[in-house]
Amino acid sequence: MDGSAFSPEAQTPSIDAASGVDAVLHGVFGFSGLRPGQERAIEALLAGDNVLAVMPTGAGKSLCFQIPALVMDGLTIVVSPLVALMRNQVDALKLNGVAADAIHSDRTRDDNVAIWRKAQRGELKLLYMSPERLMTDRMLAALARLPISLIAIDEAHCISQWGPAFRPEYNMLCDLPRHFPGVPIAALTATADPSTSQDICDKLFSNDVTQVMTGFDRPNLSLSVSLKSTWKKQVVDYVDARRGKCGIVYCLSRRKTEEVAALLRGEGHNAYAFHAGMEASEKEDLQNRFMTEEGVVMAATVAFGMGIDKPDIRYVLHTDLPASFEAYYQEIGRAGRDGAPAEAMMLYGLEDIRLRRTFIEQEDAGPERKRREHKRMDSLLVYCEAPDCRRQVLLRYFGEPSEPCGNCDTCLNPVDTMDGIEPAQQVLGAVQGTGNRYGAVHIVAILRGTTSEKIESMGHDRLPQFGAGAARSTAEWQGLIRQMVANGLLEIDIQGYGGLRAGPKANALMQGEVGFRYRPDRVAHTTKTAKARAKRAETLDGILDTDGRALLARLKDLRLTLAKERNAPAYVIFSDKSLIDMAHTRPRTKAEFSKVFGVGQAKLDEFADTFLEEIARSV
Repeated sequence: MDGSAFSPEAQTPSIDAASGVDAVLHGVFGFSGLRPGQERAIEALLAGDNVLAVMPTGAGKSLCFQIPALVMDGLTIVVSPLVALMRNQVDALKLNGVAADAIHSDRTRDDNVAIWRKAQRGELKLLYMSPERLMTDRMLAALARLPISLIAIDEAHCISQWGPAFRPEYNMLCDLPRHFPGVPIAALTATADPSTSQDICDKLFSNDVTQVMTGFDRPNLSLSVSLKSTWKKQVVDYVDARRGKCGIVYCLSRRKTEEVAALLRGEGHNAYAFHAGMEASEKEDLQNRFMTEEGVVMAATVAFGMGIDKPDIRYVLHTDLPASFEAYYQEIGRAGRDGAPAEAMMLYGLEDIRLRRTFIEQEDAGPERKRREHKRMDSLLVYCEAPDCRRQVLLRYFGEPSEPCGNCDTCLNPVDTMDGIEPAQQVLGAVQGTGNRYGAVHIVAILRGTTSEKIESMGHDRLPQFGAGAARSTAEWQGLIRQMVANGLLEIDIQGYGGLRAGPKANALMQGEVGFRYRPDRVAHTTKTAKARAKRAETLDGILDTDGRALLARLKDLRLTLAKERNAPAYVIFSDKSLIDMAHTRPRTKAEFSKVFGVGQAKLDEFADTFLEEIARSV
């Protein structure tokens, strides 16, 4: 069937273009209004303009293209990087009565052919696929014969080599304007600093694009960083304090994920390991468990996350320093997508810095990319060592000014800084006096006057710095050195063996031209900071009385049962916000139920009777 015969499947609402946005928003998705940025992006796409939307996780990026897709005539192609991400979005759309499907590698050839036939017959409004599948000569030629109204590219930062998850296959998408002239393209991401955004604008849009930037702040996320000490105990203590809540524990290696998962299971947590070395079937099973079961803790490498759109993740714990500020922002963005309070904690130490610098140098990339990556690492270290509001540092990196947040560890539990000029000069004297080649352990031993065969044989016990810092503990010197690295006073020699050498600011400090303040290290415990945060936190179900909370628990059980029957994530049935609204308003009729947050016509038809019956038991 050629494109002129395109007619949407009956289950997809027929929308008049003039009032289509409101009709889709209310009738299909059950929402009362648009969020900041959504309206501008939707209007631009409906006007035929290209759009780059940079919006924080949980801000509703998907609606920016899903609403135009339903308002416009024709088919929308959605480019998505992961099968899990496609599956979740398609499941959610289908439950809202939208004719959507996906062609991907987890399906048989016969299934993929059947879905393609539906697209040819005009029975789909949205078709999801990977960039690799889309950008083949055969697929492009076939799509050229269909009435394509819109193309949406999810996780668009993958297009840019400056993005945190550069994926060369995404580069092929830059040819889309040539293959589909006049078709508006929406590129969407939560993770793009100014250089990444500009790269996308240049490569994909030739700068012919409407940019929608709604800011990077996630005020419901509480940010914390702690010095890594006895990391296993720190992980157990942190997760224990959040027992029964869903969380992700990010680890640098596959081995460490297994170790952390076993450690947490030994403490009675429902914990699993997830990494790229697992079989596809095992990874899919673990993702399904995480999406459908309550209180799952996933110890994972960065292989876990991009395709996980679970709204009620209450915390993300990094056991190691992330790869970059963008990667960190993307990873913590998986917590608190429902808007309720959530936490992000990072453990890190000097060895993390050495490892990350080494990874950058070992990357198969040119000198310009390596230079940029080192600068990005510098910015992340400034965040880790910040004596003031962490959120200000984070948002400043993305070009967004802000006031102190009152919801990070440094705001909730402020630290005093100390004048560090003299000890920093002693460190630099020892580093330069030993030839800029020894690591922190050796330098601290010199400063504390610790004798050893190595120190004596090298004559380092005759340096003027030998024993000059005996009054300070080893831990204090190590913390000061780490902060000097973050400040640019010291560098780690990655090309050599990880030794310390004078950094770009060293001469100015030695000559008294610049100052240096440092903060005494502290290891975070679930005490003062956690109590202060708990006092501030107001959960979405705080409006419920005792009976309401009991009803909410039953509604969650009902939702989980329905989700398992459909092999779908629980939030696809209804979000927590929808269930809380039900437990608060306690609708008795379908008309009242239709006013619940997130209830569109399709969900009203399918679920109203079941949930109204459960609600009636409490009235």
